[in-house]
Amino acid sequence: MGKKDKKSKTAEQKARVAAKQEKKATQKEKKGKSKGGVAADSDADDLDLEAVRQEYEQQQAQFLKVTESPCEPPSARASATLIGSPSNAREFLLFGGEYFNGALATFYNDLFIYLIDKDEWRKVTSPNSPLPRSGHAWTRSIAGDIYLFGGEFSSPKQGTFYHYNDFWKLDPATREWTRIESKRGPPARSGHRMTFFKRYVVLFGGFQDTSQQTKYLQDIWLYDTHAFAWYNPVLPPATQKPDPRSSFSFHPHEAGAVLYGGYSRVKATAIAGKQTKGGGQATRSVLKPVVHQDTWFLRIIQPAVDAPASTPPSIRWERRKKPVNSPNPTRAGAGQVYHKGRGIAFGGVHDVEENEEGIDSEFFDTLFAWNIERNRFFQLTLRRPRAAAKKQVNERSARKGRGKLDEEDLLRNLAALEAKGSVEREDALMAPAGLEDPLPEDVSVMPMKTTHFTMPHPRFNAQLAVQDDVLYIFGGTYEHGDREYTFDEMWAIDLGKLDGVQEIYKREVENWVGSEDESSATGSEDEEYSDEEKEDPQTSGGVPLPADEGYADPGPKDNTTVEPLEVLDTEDTVGAVADTRPHPRPFESLREFFARTSTGWQDIVLDHMRKGEPSPSQSIKELRKVAFNHAETMWWDCREEITALEDEQEEAGIGEVVNIADRNHDAGGAGRRR
Repeated sequence: MGKKDKKSKTAEQKARVAAKQEKKATQKEKKGKSKGGVAADSDADDLDLEAVRQEYEQQQAQFLKVTESPCEPPSARASATLIGSPSNAREFLLFGGEYFNGALATFYNDLFIYLIDKDEWRKVTSPNSPLPRSGHAWTRSIAGDIYLFGGEFSSPKQGTFYHYNDFWKLDPATREWTRIESKRGPPARSGHRMTFFKRYVVLFGGFQDTSQQTKYLQDIWLYDTHAFAWYNPVLPPATQKPDPRSSFSFHPHEAGAVLYGGYSRVKATAIAGKQTKGGGQATRSVLKPVVHQDTWFLRIIQPAVDAPASTPPSIRWERRKKPVNSPNPTRAGAGQVYHKGRGIAFGGVHDVEENEEGIDSEFFDTLFAWNIERNRFFQLTLRRPRAAAKKQVNERSARKGRGKLDEEDLLRNLAALEAKGSVEREDALMAPAGLEDPLPEDVSVMPMKTTHFTMPHPRFNAQLAVQDDVLYIFGGTYEHGDREYTFDEMWAIDLGKLDGVQEIYKREVENWVGSEDESSATGSEDEEYSDEEKEDPQTSGGVPLPADEGYADPGPKDNTTVEPLEVLDTEDTVGAVADTRPHPRPFESLREFFARTSTGWQDIVLDHMRKGEPSPSQSIKELRKVAFNHAETMWWDCREEITALEDEQEEAGIGEVVNIADRNHDAGGAGRRR
């Protein structure tokens, strides 16, 4: 799911309080006359945005070099971008965003770095960085760079808007920005999404807001990072493709990219409530919000090896079935991020009722994982930490013994392949002194933080990032009546354990400011809202917050009928029915899973080599690393089903499932069990 774009949301808010606008306008007119017609907001809405942008450029030019210094956590903001650093697995980056307090909008172009091990924020200043913006998009590339495109900027009172069409590259190691100039490229926009495939950066969708109307886009653009050129593949008119939209999920795939959901507004006809002279019913044209639920696969076919360097790739859209167990009710504005074959989504908002006052919205705090290959959603719920299982004294030595036997078998198989000419490297037969474990030791851990067993407060438009299998949730927005609150906090959830939510930092939510006219026009509503606050002791800054203690029951599980799993066409896909690959067991960590099944995965890699599948010459260490990658993919692919089995077994009183064959014989015995 994607973020609910800010401008579309603003239009909806206007629709919600349409009945109140006339009253406010009348009061403002009277107030303007009493003050001689001096309007408080005339100067803000008539600002020359180009002059403001030039002023930002002049201020930025005062920085002579890239600097990085410790700082406090970023201020509250929405529509920013958050990403795990491709160059360092222990840090991530935050850029841009905007903050609206009910009266004025402030835009940012700050680049922040969060050092996970040190629990420290750093602010980067640079003489050459993108101007302040929100609603932009960025993605990493295969080479490890970060590419950013577009976004929007507005006057403080959002009377005029400006959309960017600039394209930037960020080196995450040196923190240096580089603007990429090209003769042609995507038009200006915001609310779009970007991902990567091979050497290409892929961009789709978004919207353009001119204050008078909002135009949603459905064009596809690919940037070749080798040829330094944009391509805009043109599809035949009869070819099916996704409808125009913004704020959708857009994730990478080994054969292209996958798209799910999104938000747009389409023209519709509504009854005006008045009858015409002929007795007919008067109608009017309105913009109706649409929350998309369709799924698409973008297949990208690279040019032939001997094709000219300027040859663009070919693409085609393929519509997939509706995902199984998709979130119900439908929602927009869910923060989304890609993690090992899954799309992770948090929060969102659903407009549940339309009445004379407008649209009432329901906000969510649920966490979902969308398995891309299976096209199925799984709800992720928090679990209390399990007591550490008792380890046998000589378990480690037994595991080392099994590892040596596995190594000897691997060497014998490699020798047979070498004799047949399948392996070219001469050093492949040489056994290393010690076969290193491809799994890194847990030398760095998250700093100790307060842990909660309830999800963060319901919200939409939160920024998500994953680093080292930990999900980070930054900010987000919540609405109460006509007021909007931007959360000033960040949380962390271990996606492998789901053993609570760590509070990285949390500051009180600032109260809604609003304009002076709005305050005078809605005084009675403020009193009514204050009464609601007094009734609820769990409030902070006017926002009702969940209790910190205890775990809230996520409610009954979805009983949606499970359809046959849909698997995308890939070269190495194994049938779901006859899958003979090793599978993880309940309560088994990734390290334990690979220690138990490493021989099986190594056999699979060697079998691929025997079949003559193209692969570079590899040493034994590299082959074992490939085997681990296969095991890791399987472990995460089955994670949601295994978690469900663990919950069922814990309810039945089963704390751990152990294979007797894996136990050390000396550790058995009835007396030992007692």
